[in-house]
Amino acid sequence: METVILAVVIAVVVLGALGGLVVGSRRKKPLPPPPTSVPDITAPPAEPHVGDEAETPRDEARRTIEEVDLPDGSAPVAVEEPPVPDVPVLDVPEPTAGRLVRLRSRLSRSQNALGKGLLTLLSREHLDEDTWEEIEDTLLTADVGVAPTQELVDGLRARVKVLGTRTPQELRTLLREELLKLVGTDIDRTVKTEPEDRKPGIVMVVGVNGTGKTTTTGKLARVLVADGRTVVLGAADTFRAAAADQLQTWGERVGAHTVRGPEAGDPASVAFDAVKEGKEMGVDVVLIDTAGRLHTKTGLMDELGKVKRVVEKHAPLDEVLLVLDATTGQNGLVQARVFAEVVDITGIVLTKLDGTAKGGIVIAVQRELGVPVKLIGLGEGADDLAPFEPEAFVDALIGE
Repeated sequence: METVILAVVIAVVVLGALGGLVVGSRRKKPLPPPPTSVPDITAPPAEPHVGDEAETPRDEARRTIEEVDLPDGSAPVAVEEPPVPDVPVLDVPEPTAGRLVRLRSRLSRSQNALGKGLLTLLSREHLDEDTWEEIEDTLLTADVGVAPTQELVDGLRARVKVLGTRTPQELRTLLREELLKLVGTDIDRTVKTEPEDRKPGIVMVVGVNGTGKTTTTGKLARVLVADGRTVVLGAADTFRAAAADQLQTWGERVGAHTVRGPEAGDPASVAFDAVKEGKEMGVDVVLIDTAGRLHTKTGLMDELGKVKRVVEKHAPLDEVLLVLDATTGQNGLVQARVFAEVVDITGIVLTKLDGTAKGGIVIAVQRELGVPVKLIGLGEGADDLAPFEPEAFVDALIGE
């Protein structure tokens, strides 16, 4: 026990001695000299502010809530109007009255080679057999046809023999009269679109692809609209790519509704629906554009006959217009014969008369089918389809 107490006392004494040494050493360490000047203290960078705190507040006059004018609800509230769809601007077709006269210069530029050639031959001092053969060749080259050519030459021979002396004006009058006899001035060339006992009138347009059949149908719609008629178009040419689109574009330009079906669908079904919708809408005329593939394939011609029969379940056809390319000449007559066997052709539309000197096809096709030329196409313009007028046509043939 005594040993333990002694050890504790010794430990306390040792610790006290060590503590004194440490304190003494600290008192002997020199302190650093006092600063000679007050150091510059750099303030920490200010934090960025937002909104009103970003600038120094300024003393401004502030209004109380009583001084602020509040809306009383009487002011109109602006409401955004829904966008108005663009209304297509419709074309205004040229009137059909006198249209061929207005297009006469275009017709005469390409056609009067025939007239000039005949007048030159007839003006010779001596009209021998060789000259008359040249006259026949000129007429045949212009696709007048064999029988009409012989008829015209015989008439000219008889009248020239009686006339004796021939002035240019007398020859022109003579040739004009004989050509008018062949073309025919007493034929009804009106496109029948106004049946007396019903509406609408029904017109079917037929022809081989490449003759301008679909374009002619669209132009005919413009002719009818120009005369004040309302029109529905039937896109029954379902086999030619884009034919329905082409016809619909023509219709939209003059405000005519187009009835169409699926591509490669049944043409007769489309034609039937077109007449049905035309009756429901109360329009004046329904124009049906038909398929125009190769006329030599019997099955296709039978199909055309089917379209005719299906349409006539609504009402009889008022017109069946055959579109022929004037540049095809005698081949056009072959086409005309085949179509005439399938459907009862009531009128001819001759296109591309502006680009050929073979205007005699007008005479030949009328003789071949026994039906009149009712419309002629004189260019690519929208209003270049004109009612056929024999006097204006012959005047363009022989020139001024």
